[in-house]
Amino acid sequence: MSAVLAVTNRQTYDAIIIGAGLSGIHQLYRLRELGMKARVFEAGADLGGTWYWNRYPGARFDSESWSYGYSFSDELLNEWDWKEHFSPQSDNLEYLNLVADKFDLRRDMQFSSCVTAAHWDDSANQWTVTLESGETASARFLFTAVGILSAHTLPRVPGLETFRGPAYHTARWPHTPVDFSGKRVGIIGTGASAIQAIPEIAKQAKQLTVFQRRPNWAAPLHNARIGKAEMEEIRNRYSQIYARCATTPGWFIHQPDPRNTLEVPPEEREAFWEKKYAEPGFGIWMGNFSDIQLDEKANAAISAFIASKIRQRVKDPKVADKLIPKDHGFGTRRVPLESGYFEAYNRDNVLLVDVNETPIERITPAGISTRDKEHEFDMLIYATGFDGVTGAFDRIDFRGPGGVRLRDVWADGPRTYLGQLVDGFPNLLMVLGPHTARGNIPRAIEHSVEWQTGLLRFMREHNYIRVETRPEHVAEWTQTVVKAAQRLLSWKVDSWQTGVNRNVEGRSVRRVLGYNGNAVNYRRVTAEVAAGGYREFVFR
Repeated sequence: MSAVLAVTNRQTYDAIIIGAGLSGIHQLYRLRELGMKARVFEAGADLGGTWYWNRYPGARFDSESWSYGYSFSDELLNEWDWKEHFSPQSDNLEYLNLVADKFDLRRDMQFSSCVTAAHWDDSANQWTVTLESGETASARFLFTAVGILSAHTLPRVPGLETFRGPAYHTARWPHTPVDFSGKRVGIIGTGASAIQAIPEIAKQAKQLTVFQRRPNWAAPLHNARIGKAEMEEIRNRYSQIYARCATTPGWFIHQPDPRNTLEVPPEEREAFWEKKYAEPGFGIWMGNFSDIQLDEKANAAISAFIASKIRQRVKDPKVADKLIPKDHGFGTRRVPLESGYFEAYNRDNVLLVDVNETPIERITPAGISTRDKEHEFDMLIYATGFDGVTGAFDRIDFRGPGGVRLRDVWADGPRTYLGQLVDGFPNLLMVLGPHTARGNIPRAIEHSVEWQTGLLRFMREHNYIRVETRPEHVAEWTQTVVKAAQRLLSWKVDSWQTGVNRNVEGRSVRRVLGYNGNAVNYRRVTAEVAAGGYREFVFR
């Protein structure tokens, strides 16, 4: 009887969105415009996605704030003032709350609602979503707005549950301030989150011990406040800012220099790099000579320049050497931007432990035990990153017609068409899914949302209720994505971007997770598909 009641009481919508972060908020706004009845299910207790969960000290944008926000509303652009060029987490969350409240989006959002399964009913032409609570809901269209870095991972070492003190993952940070004063703090990881957090924690902690498995290249953020006059000037040129982002390979404001590195005279090259290193943002990476991503000699030259900067900034030569990557070149992994990260290691209260020399054996009740000693701590921090891109999909039991599991279809790597739809999974639309062009995330999200909204509008005009990709186009796009990745030096490097993650079992084989063939090309291809009447799809 209870099962019958559950089915009878199941809520039915035109569309369901998984996730209330940047993607989910934007997609809901557009579905509302189409007059669709939509529901957003969000695992967190409130909206915000990345900026709801990642509250660790130092968390902020690494792309320019004024290139980050939504562009769909002139009124919103005129109302919101960015306070800093690279906005902190608290301001970012405030901004997203303003958007949701301004457009009354919360009434279609359901929080603390973790989606565990989504199964396609072929006879009804709809998806049924199951929440962790057991609640179910159905909709004709299912949108995944799960983010590319949302499935956080813990280190694969024994004893995690035994530590007696507080332990936090940077992606699940408490909503109340954490006081490090007088504390002995251990942090595992030196990725992007740790590079932001370490300088801030070091200012308070009695002792901060950093356990590094693999050093990362990093460059200065050079953040600054934005005054009223500057904000007004920025507001007056929003149209130019967004237009520029639409012409660059990574959706950022930065355009690569077309010259080849080694063809530029050494003195001129050094001056160019000094200028880029002193400028705010990703110019040293995204605005550099374009062949540093392709040519090993060019990459070795920029890597040597950045290494010299690390040696200048870190007083102890031995520590500096440990902080310089030896297994990959500059820019072949996503480059974190930092504010005083390298100088933090000049402090008497900061110790760097290389776990390649002294591996972590286990977490103990008192701290961390390495091969040579036990380090005692009052607090532990896991800055151990994410199971990137596909990890969030793997944690939901997606099943298409005949019960085919998405996890099985993607066992050897994701296969999509344009990163938007999956062969064999009707009406499943992915906002910023695998194999889309990425970089400046909100600009890439905006493109996905607008393109998918156009697809829905086309379906409505032709009275279609079901859309599927043609397998041959999935195969073609997947091969395009693979070829684009393999020409880059980054393809040879283990990272979450190439699908390799030591913290996740089975993530030791390299996989292509994004389209690296230039966002300008991606925009052109997707525009051609839309202009051609979506012939690459099958409609019913």
